[in-house]
Amino acid sequence: MPAKWKTELVRFIPLITLLGLVALVATIEPSFVRFSTLTVLVSDTMTLFLMASGATFVILMGGIDLSVQAVASMTSVVVAALLPELGVLAVPVAVAAGLIAGAAGGISHTLLRIPSFISTLAVSGVVTTAAFLFSNERSINISGETRDAHLAWMVGEFAGVQAEIWVGLILLLVLLFVQIWTPIGRFCRIIGAGEQAAIASGIRVDRIKVYAFMLSGATAGFAGVMMAARLGSGSPTLANEFLLPSIAAIIVGGTALTGGVGSVWRTFIGALIIAVVRIGMTFVGVSVFAQQIVFGLVLVLAVAVTIDRSKILIVK
Repeated sequence: MPAKWKTELVRFIPLITLLGLVALVATIEPSFVRFSTLTVLVSDTMTLFLMASGATFVILMGGIDLSVQAVASMTSVVVAALLPELGVLAVPVAVAAGLIAGAAGGISHTLLRIPSFISTLAVSGVVTTAAFLFSNERSINISGETRDAHLAWMVGEFAGVQAEIWVGLILLLVLLFVQIWTPIGRFCRIIGAGEQAAIASGIRVDRIKVYAFMLSGATAGFAGVMMAARLGSGSPTLANEFLLPSIAAIIVGGTALTGGVGSVWRTFIGALIIAVVRIGMTFVGVSVFAQQIVFGLVLVLAVAVTIDRSKILIVK
C-alpha cells in the first residue's frame, strides 16, 4: 500500500472505529440507531467534548492539562452561586474563572520551566480548594425557574434537537477556525512537531503555550457551566470522573500525545467513541467502576498506537 494511502487510512481510523462501534451496539440493541436515541447520545457527549476540546491544543503542543475536571467543577459552583444575582452574565464570569485557572497552569509551566503535568496538577489542587471554599463544601442548587430564565438556551430544544448539540457544534466550528485560520492554532501544531525548530523560526513559544492553556481552561469552564445547567446544581466534585474520559477522547480521536498531530474535529469523534463504548458497556451490564478500567485500557492502547516514538527515544 502506498505511503499516502496509509496516511489517509490512519486519519480515518477514528471515524471507522466509531461507525463500527455503532453497528456493534446496534446488533445488541436495535433501538440504539433511532434518531431520538442518537441525538440523546450526542447531547450527553457534548459535555465531555467541551471539556476535552481546549485541552486538544495543549496536547497538540506535546503538553497535557490535568486540571480540566477541577476547573469544570469550580465553574459549576461559580455559575450556580452567581446565577440568581447576575443572571446570564454568570456564564462569562464562570468561563473567565476557568480561563484564569488555565493561564495559571500555562504561566507556571513556561515561567518556572516545570513539566505541564506538574503545573496543571498543582492548579487542579488550588482550584478544587477554591471551589470547596466558595461553596462552603456543599452543592449549590439552581432552581428550575432560574435555570429556565437564564440557561434555557443551553438545555432546551431548538428545531427538535437538544440545545447542547447546537452549542457544542458552534464551539466546534469556532475552535476549528482557531486551529486552521489563526496563528495560535497553526503554531500549536508547529510547536508539537518540533519546539526547537519553532523557537529558531522566531515563534514566541511560551506565549503560544500560555494561550493554549487559557483556551483549555476556558472550554473546561464552559463545560462546567453546561454540567450545572443540565444537572441543576454546581458542586466542587461535579466533574471528578471526567479527567480520564476527556484525555481518552483526545487520544482515541487521533491526537498524538507527543504533539504535532491531531485536531479538534478528531477530539469530537473521540468523544463520541467514548460515549458509544460507555453505552455498550451499560447494555452488557458492566458497572460504572469497571468502566473506568476499560477507559484506562483504551487510553493505553490509543497512546501506544498514536505516539511518535521518534520523539522519545528513551521512555522514562
